[in-house]
Amino acid sequence: MLSTIHTVSINGLDASRVLIEVNVTKTEGVRDPLFLMVGLPDNAVRESRTRVRSAMENSGYSIRGAADVAVNFAPADIRKEGSGYDLPLAIGILLSHGLLHCEPDQMKRFMFVGELGLDGTLRAVRGVLPTAILARRMGYEALFVPEENVREAAVVDRLQVFGVRNLSEVVQHLEGTTLIRPTVVDTRAEFYAAQTDFPHDFSEVKGQPAAKRAFEVAAAGGHNILLVGSPGCGKSMMAKRLPSILPPLSPAESLETTQIHSVAGKLQRGDTLIATRPFRAPHHTISDVALIGGGSTMQPGEVSLAHNGVLFLDEFPEYGKNALETLRQPLEDRQLTISRARYNVTLPCSVMLVAAMNPCPCGYYNDPSHRCTCRPGQVQRYMSRISGPLLDRIDLQVEVVPVSVSELSTAPDGEPSAAIRQRVVAARERQTKRFADIDGVHCNAQMSARHIKTFVHLDNHARRSLDIAMQRLSLSARAHERILKVALTIADLEGTDIIKPSHIAEAIGYRNLDRGNWGE
Repeated sequence: MLSTIHTVSINGLDASRVLIEVNVTKTEGVRDPLFLMVGLPDNAVRESRTRVRSAMENSGYSIRGAADVAVNFAPADIRKEGSGYDLPLAIGILLSHGLLHCEPDQMKRFMFVGELGLDGTLRAVRGVLPTAILARRMGYEALFVPEENVREAAVVDRLQVFGVRNLSEVVQHLEGTTLIRPTVVDTRAEFYAAQTDFPHDFSEVKGQPAAKRAFEVAAAGGHNILLVGSPGCGKSMMAKRLPSILPPLSPAESLETTQIHSVAGKLQRGDTLIATRPFRAPHHTISDVALIGGGSTMQPGEVSLAHNGVLFLDEFPEYGKNALETLRQPLEDRQLTISRARYNVTLPCSVMLVAAMNPCPCGYYNDPSHRCTCRPGQVQRYMSRISGPLLDRIDLQVEVVPVSVSELSTAPDGEPSAAIRQRVVAARERQTKRFADIDGVHCNAQMSARHIKTFVHLDNHARRSLDIAMQRLSLSARAHERILKVALTIADLEGTDIIKPSHIAEAIGYRNLDRGNWGE
């Protein structure tokens, strides 16, 4: 008997439909029955025959008599990877053996995904959210997923999502003996309730007005920022509080971010949509593949996991040179394409890069209270670990000076994140209106050279100040663009469209590492 069950294959963030065709025929003679799989299954899929057979037997569905089982995963030119094919394969085998009594046409309206344990229990799998989106788009009536994944899939409306604990529950529901209630999630209420839940606040940062101003400008325009300062001056402390002043995620941004985390298997049990901007802080020993993504089985890297959020790289020069250089293209294009022999995927990676570093190997160059012990030329060699092209892609380069103990004990609490966030949101709203008719541009940091010519307007004094600074500091053309973008963001914070000399001066002040005498 032939049966067809519908499931999915995940490639990057894209899900495509897969039909599992199961054909059972009785064997003749005394030879052992065959169990054949075709359609480019990987090792995890081939191993499913053991899991599925044990799960059926331990669930009380014993297959009597010798029969050959042929399984085809269609379309046959797409590689099938992972353990999510266990459940649909088991349903197909039960249906072909006559152990599942339901209308075959009913299966055309259902989609199944899940990994089976040997005892028949269902375990969580990756990529359930893209699966649910595909099921709704293709007009399926219901989706069956492991109970641990049900809230993740239930954010997709106009689709019945059933969370099941074991194989028996699925069979009983399909036969109509014990029905499962679909899971319903009030996505909108949960999404907006979680948008103000931040573990850190800028009110806890005392002093550092210049650095906090730089973070406000960076957040308002979506700019990358580099903090240079001695150990203990508060670089990491302020970086961790950046998400609390960023604009709220839109539902579309949240859905895209959640899809990436779903494919990577980073969502916890009970999670629905990611409501706050991600903050990823990988250690400096991270490999190139873990940072960018890839591997033998495609896995999103830290750059993509930080999509629509913050990628924080502490001890910036300590990262491998290859790892740092691989960031150049993603920071510029805000997406990356990973090409391997077995797959080719494009992942979004629109991130704010926040990097922090010591100014020298000992950490105390330019520190007012500690003496630098580095030898001549050592500071410049340390800084040269960051290439010029990568440094040009960082809009704000800020020197952070330590706060004295007396100032820490007497200074009042800083401005709360909520107040800073109001100004940032107002500036982003101006940018949203400015770029309303341009696809792919949502903030000033995403402007191209063509957009700069259209939207950046300097008065005569500001133009003259910029020309003088470009000559004296020997800045590159890319640095010129960065200064204009930052100056426009500063003007947005003031509520004006005309860039003035004060805006240019502040933007140039954020190019600290472009000074010719740095490290001498």
